Amino acid sequence: MGKQVLLIGATGLVGRGVLNVLLEAPDIARVTALVRRPLAITHPKLRVQQIAEFSAAALAGLDLHGLEACLYCAGPLPLGMGEAAYREATVGTLERVVQAYARANPEGYVAYVSGMGADPGSRLMPLRVKGEAEAVLARCGLQHTSLRPGVVRPVDGVCSPHRMRGLAYRLGDPLLALAARLAPAIFTTTTAIGDCMLRLVLAAGPRPAVIENADIARLGGE
Repeated sequence: MGKQVLLIGATGLVGRGVLNVLLEAPDIARVTALVRRPLAITHPKLRVQQIAEFSAAALAGLDLHGLEACLYCAGPLPLGMGEAAYREATVGTLERVVQAYARANPEGYVAYVSGMGADPGSRLMPLRVKGEAEAVLARCGLQHTSLRPGVVRPVDGVCSPHRMRGLAYRLGDPLLALAARLAPAIFTTTTAIGDCMLRLVLAAGPRPAVIENADIARLGGE
C-alpha cells in the first residue's frame, strides 16, 4: 500500500509541480488535492475536493482521515497586499488547515513551502510573515518541515496560473536557467521541490524542521 497525502495549492505554480511528482511516484497511492479553483487535471490517483474558502467551518466539514502527510504549497505573492491581509492569507489559512488536518491525523506530518529568509523577527514584511507561518507548525504537535526555496523556476510543463506571470516565466526561462547554474543556492525548480517533498513523505525516521534552498535539490535526489 502506498502513501495517501493531502496537497494544498495544487492549482498554483509550486503545487502543480509537486502534484506532478506525486502522481508519477509508485509509492504514492492517493493524492487528495484541496482547492478553491477547479483543477484542470484528472488522474486515477487524484481526488479533488473543492471548497469556496479555507474557513474553519468549511474545513470542519471535510473528511481528512487517513492522510499520512499534508503538503502545503499555497500562498499569495505579497505584491500590493498590506501586512494584515498578507498575514491572514498566509498565516491564518495555514493555521486553519493544519488544525483540521491534525484533528483527523494526530500522527500525521506537515511539509510547508515557506521562503528563503523567513524569520518572524525580520524587518521585511513578507519574510516576517513567513516566519510567523513557520511558527504555526512549531506548535501544531505534528512532525513538520518548512522548505525555504529562493527563486523557483517552473520546469517539466509547469506554468503559472496567472497569464502575465506565465508569459514572463516563458520569456525569461533561458536567463533563469543560466542564473540557476551560476547561483544554485538561490534558485530551485518546481520539480526539485516536488522531489524533496516526496522524499520527506517517504522518510522512515525524523525529518528536519527546516530545509534551506541549497539543500532542496540534494535532499530530493538522494
